[in-house]
Amino acid sequence: MMPDAIADPLALLVVLLGAFLAGFTTGFAGFGTGLVAAGFWFHALPAPLVPPVIALASVAAQLAGLATLPLAFAWRRLAPYLLGGAVGVPVGVLALRVAEPATLRFSVGAFLILYALTRLLRLTRLHIGRWGGRRADGVVGLGGGFLGGFAGLSAPLPLVWLQLRGASAPEQRAIYQPFNLIVLAMASIAMVLGGALGRHALLVALLSMPLTVLGAWLGARVFIGVSEETFRRVVLVLLLVSGAILVAQG
Repeated sequence: MMPDAIADPLALLVVLLGAFLAGFTTGFAGFGTGLVAAGFWFHALPAPLVPPVIALASVAAQLAGLATLPLAFAWRRLAPYLLGGAVGVPVGVLALRVAEPATLRFSVGAFLILYALTRLLRLTRLHIGRWGGRRADGVVGLGGGFLGGFAGLSAPLPLVWLQLRGASAPEQRAIYQPFNLIVLAMASIAMVLGGALGRHALLVALLSMPLTVLGAWLGARVFIGVSEETFRRVVLVLLLVSGAILVAQG
């Protein structure tokens, strides 16, 4: 049976548009499914459905993007992030089960605004080098895992941290992209075990996944020839507007 939320053609269109744009962003930048999709899906879907659908769509987009644009992952540097993420994911899933929809909507919106403003104002150009070492990397991974389990937003925190460390763009992507893929796969499993991934969430994910995969494939192809700076600004403005709307609704 079709969920009431997407029985409305306009709501379904919003869900599918969000799926395509989120997939395109992930294919191009190596992350962003949750950030972009949340701005659309919280407007068209009940709040409890959004995190599990985002987690499944993120895994699909990452796999499609990697199949189109393979990367050499930095597994040794990635290890502490993954260890922290493995701890953070179940905590985030537990928080998801007890959070009120309005609280979830507001918290995701506030995070979108903070993240977009941080990137637009280039605050992340500050450098901390190797401060804190692998232990600090693990703490950041824990935070990313928590956000992945809570709202499917696992990549932004490690990404900002890697920028603060002064990593080059290829180095950043070689860490945060596999982190995002693995953590969101763990989050999806945890959501299944915790009962958050119900029949309606699975149906919405299956409906949106073809456009997510198509968008990721196109985004990875465009990544080769388009200015990353131009696209980065477009995506960040979209995130900022979406976050402001979510905060107002929350």
